[in-house]
Amino acid sequence: MNVHEIEQLPWTGEQFCLPWISVSKGSSYFVDDQGEAWTPIGQNDAISWPELAGLFRRRDLTAVERHLEWLVESGVTCLRLMLEYAQVRHRYIERPVGRFVPAMVQLWDDLFALCEKVGLRILLTPVDTFWTWLHWRHHPWNQANGGPCADPSRLLLCPATRGAIKDRLTFAVRRWGGSGALFAWDLWNEIHPAHAGDSADCFNDFIHDLSQHVQRLELALYGRSHPQTVSLFGPELTLKPHLDLRGPIFRHPDLDFATIHIYQSGTIDAPRDTIRPAVAMGAIVRESLAEIRDGRPFLDTEHGPIHSFKDRHRTLPEDFDDEYFRHMSWAHLASGGVGGGMRWPNRHPHVLTAGMRRVQRAMAAFLPSIDWTTFRPRNLNSEGKAEGYHLFACADDRQAIAWLLRKGECDRRGMLPQLAIGRPACLTLPVAEDGAWTLSLFDTRTGDRTCVQNAVAQNGMLEFRIEQVPGDIAVAAVRTGCSA
Repeated sequence: MNVHEIEQLPWTGEQFCLPWISVSKGSSYFVDDQGEAWTPIGQNDAISWPELAGLFRRRDLTAVERHLEWLVESGVTCLRLMLEYAQVRHRYIERPVGRFVPAMVQLWDDLFALCEKVGLRILLTPVDTFWTWLHWRHHPWNQANGGPCADPSRLLLCPATRGAIKDRLTFAVRRWGGSGALFAWDLWNEIHPAHAGDSADCFNDFIHDLSQHVQRLELALYGRSHPQTVSLFGPELTLKPHLDLRGPIFRHPDLDFATIHIYQSGTIDAPRDTIRPAVAMGAIVRESLAEIRDGRPFLDTEHGPIHSFKDRHRTLPEDFDDEYFRHMSWAHLASGGVGGGMRWPNRHPHVLTAGMRRVQRAMAAFLPSIDWTTFRPRNLNSEGKAEGYHLFACADDRQAIAWLLRKGECDRRGMLPQLAIGRPACLTLPVAEDGAWTLSLFDTRTGDRTCVQNAVAQNGMLEFRIEQVPGDIAVAAVRTGCSA
């Protein structure tokens, strides 16, 4: 089948059956179109990385299907993927511009079909801006290659390039937009002032134009639309405080949820221990939630040891990386983020470890303890207390989540020493009303519920004692009654 025939043969909604995802009207989280809570647990992947490489030219679809099934068994619900991963030249979705490559279209047809089959969803972004920038000399959008754009510093400013971006989105919407396997659109990966002549003045208009284009097309074709976001390399918020980056990312009226990529320098991007990255993650989630005015969901869609891996060419020891990953994930969830965040592997090979999959499975086991369809929490990392522990917490009037991570010295490798006998912890959380609460305690390594306790909030404070905390512990609290 030639490219023209492919373009004229979009998939129809009748081929798709997986429920669509939307932002819950009653919470800061997500639901499917049957009203059931849905939480993105997953990571970044790429069509040329080892676990999905069998898709290209249908080299080994069976292996890819087995892998996706294993992900679902591990609690994974979502993968973040780039429609074009431009690190290598034979993964361009268009070549030349406007002509969609049959092998790549077939790859995505197969991936969406497999995700529909196993029940996995995709957070899809149309452009890999990192490798597009670095490999601009080869990219089909480059004017030197017959494309519309003279220089990558004008990607957001050039009208002809804007048209090419919208044409790519149009193709994707028509072909795969009817699928519930599409969780949401990240309309532009890591929007950056460098794409606009070192300015952010065009960000709001650029986002509005792409958002309305996709939404109008989806409504016309399917009668509904997928959630939308735009991602940002988080350190830019600190590096470029003179630019308006926060408004477009956290409060743009066309976007449904907010996301940044959390790569704090010196703690998260090149970790020397597994504690400080978690503390940094909790602080960044708290700061991000404070920028949101309408209660929309917030989640990290990239994090990991990028500086250690990319610049220092070092893959973290597996057991250290597993603990770092677990601490980061729980700091994100308990601070009020949606799910555990989405790791960029930054390992060799470029895949998550088996230990990280166990972390995801454990978090998936915890999720049913909270009613995410009604949970609209405020961050309490600083308002709560847990002597001897770093506290990550969020709560609304009816529910609360807390994660306690023991303070103190790390071992010589930067990991949390394991105690034969856990220490007690006294946790205090401010609550809106007095009354009875039921507390479920969870082992974050296994996802097992280890204990259920009852407590009574008095004078606006919920206080309870946990007898054994080996190093960290997660708590789900639900209000069960009013005070007399």
